[in-house]
Amino acid sequence: MLGVMDEIRSAGRKLWRGLGVSLVFALVGSGLWWWQERDYQQYYTWQGVPEARHLDWKTFARGLRSDAYLVGWSDLRANPLWVTWRLEEVEASRQGKRPDGFERDWRSLWPVSPDSYRGSGYDRGQLAPNYAIGKVYGLKAQEQTFRMTNISPQTPALNRKLWQRLEAAIMDNILPREGALWITAGPVFTGSIERLSSLVEIPDAFYKIIIAPGDSQRPPRALAFLFPQQVRGDEPLDRFLVSIDRIEALTGLDFFHDLPDDVEQRLEAQVRRDGWKVESFNRTPSRY
Repeated sequence: MLGVMDEIRSAGRKLWRGLGVSLVFALVGSGLWWWQERDYQQYYTWQGVPEARHLDWKTFARGLRSDAYLVGWSDLRANPLWVTWRLEEVEASRQGKRPDGFERDWRSLWPVSPDSYRGSGYDRGQLAPNYAIGKVYGLKAQEQTFRMTNISPQTPALNRKLWQRLEAAIMDNILPREGALWITAGPVFTGSIERLSSLVEIPDAFYKIIIAPGDSQRPPRALAFLFPQQVRGDEPLDRFLVSIDRIEALTGLDFFHDLPDDVEQRLEAQVRRDGWKVESFNRTPSRY
């Protein structure tokens, strides 16, 4: 009997040693993955991945990569807090046929599906746009813009008119002149918390920041917009110009923090229209 008990104890010790080794490997592997993921994410952003100024449940986000854009996803708000992507002028469009529908992203902890918006009165507003991503990066990347982690509730007048007008202006007016742009967009939550029946939180407004990165001869330039949910859709776009500092104050996020402090301060502190030719697209009508 003692021999049997000794064998059981010995087997138990081996099992625990095995579990300990497995746990160590799992922790080391997770750490390596996390550091590798951080390195990858730097390629999807300009001058640093957006960060929370003060980390709490309202600003905590997980970075989710797609082929052409990076999302800062909030599982607690069931919204992207920011989405960032790079655009460059291409000779021929690589865009494919628009996908038939949206799809759930398995990486989101809260099960946000296309039906989560059904009957709500809100559109499924894409932050990284289908048309721009498809034209520059091709069909696969275009299809990934229909993941629900790239979606936020927008009123129809905002999504189909004002937001669409700025998307078109970027591709048709601004990008051809600049050659390359970095875009960051996301929702703003300022009032009391309101949610759809699916518990997706409803934003109060949306921001979009356009960066012309410049070069050794030209400093970077920025143009930032802040759109409330309640709009008609035919307003002049420059009515909604704001400073990046204003967006940071409302969202609790810090953008472009890898810039030297003096450059960041100049870029973010005030609205600078110089060189953007806002008048050329200010009142362009929407497609819808």
